[in-house]
Amino acid sequence: MNTQILGARETGSVQVLALTLALLLLLLAPAIWNGYPLLQYDTGGYLARWYEGYLVPSRSTVFGLYLHFGQGSWFWINLGIQALATLWILQLTLRVLGMRTPFFVAAISLVLVATTALPWLASMLLTDIFAGLSILALFLLVMHGERISSAEKWLLFGFTAFAAASHSATLGVLLGLCCAGLMLRPWLGPRIPLSGIARGGFSLVAGAVMLLATNFALSREVAWTPGGAGVAFGRMLQDGIVTQYLRDHCPTMKLKLCPYRNELPATADDFLWGGSVFNTLGRFKGLNDEMTFIALHALVAYPGRQAEAAIAATGQQLLHVATGEGTTGWVPHTYAIIERYLPGQVGAMRAARQQRWQLNFPAINRVHIPVALGSMLALLAILGHACRHRRLDDVTLLAATVSLALFGNAFICGVISGPHDRYGARLTWLATFTVLVAAAKAFATDEDEGYGLRNRNSSTPVL
Repeated sequence: MNTQILGARETGSVQVLALTLALLLLLLAPAIWNGYPLLQYDTGGYLARWYEGYLVPSRSTVFGLYLHFGQGSWFWINLGIQALATLWILQLTLRVLGMRTPFFVAAISLVLVATTALPWLASMLLTDIFAGLSILALFLLVMHGERISSAEKWLLFGFTAFAAASHSATLGVLLGLCCAGLMLRPWLGPRIPLSGIARGGFSLVAGAVMLLATNFALSREVAWTPGGAGVAFGRMLQDGIVTQYLRDHCPTMKLKLCPYRNELPATADDFLWGGSVFNTLGRFKGLNDEMTFIALHALVAYPGRQAEAAIAATGQQLLHVATGEGTTGWVPHTYAIIERYLPGQVGAMRAARQQRWQLNFPAINRVHIPVALGSMLALLAILGHACRHRRLDDVTLLAATVSLALFGNAFICGVISGPHDRYGARLTWLATFTVLVAAAKAFATDEDEGYGLRNRNSSTPVL
């Protein structure tokens, strides 16, 4: 009998290991097919932080060090970490929600791979994969600390801190969720433990300390990652607010942009990253103080127009969900950084399918866009159904968390940077995940539930 039990356990372990490996390969299928990790416009800026030793707008030194750590493996270590973190957090969330069987993990993971941006995010050298995963990590850390082990809590704590340090928008969304939890606690009581909010809050503090320490180590400056005001200036420029401010104030003020007020480009991207007057006046180094001044004073000067622009930008950002923005065959700055600091990888980079223009995101988005938009609508339906029946179960809490994260992300990114598909695609897969969880819980048979309960007391390994 003991031999039979050991044999069954060994068989189960082999099956779980094989399934785990298969799912990891599927999560990295875009990079494997490409022949090199996927690159994006911003990748080079992060990678250069180790080599250049100074701070640049919107490029976290923490994420730069993470890329530097894996560059000797041609960044496959980074992709391996991203895929493992994705699968671990997905299975941990499902386990906490009572869906412990390998079947649920595999089925939901396969649907996410086939219909969402998730494998493309996991295969890319960019912070975006951590933005979505950190929402689930914070959800587990705050809401379900009693259902996970101490080791898992520490791992989630460290992961959330790293994600917060990797991008200011991610930190803003996570901070907003913690504040929302604190405000809702009087009504939800023990469903949002005070100890959980404390864990989540301290993880964000740790992330802020991590970023400040890394900035100091690389640049000898105790400073936050610069660029927020400059990016906000770009959004105001795109909305016509900067042009109005210059028109109203140039007659009485001496600003560097006044002589060019009738020549400013129509979009923030053209101003910041095209061959505009921004380059003529010294880019961020030459214009950052003036852009900050105009952005702050324009908030006071035109509050009504700013509010209208913010509402419009948030709504537009919620609809910008296409996969692949900035991941084309032409990312010149990233190419230049790799050629300058990693010349040994230039051949592999140039030979990749991305650099030969073989990525077809329009075809991919024929699936991804309707799935993302449909999932967000279904998320609202889940919350509406829960409110109607006054039900506050785990799925409802997950749906509420993801909905708040999507809205907070749309507000922060839309208002500060302007609507971009990249900002939506990095989080909308969470809506699809939540809808799949709700459907699985609704249609799970008694036998499925029984199997899950038996697994809780079984020593057979699960994903």
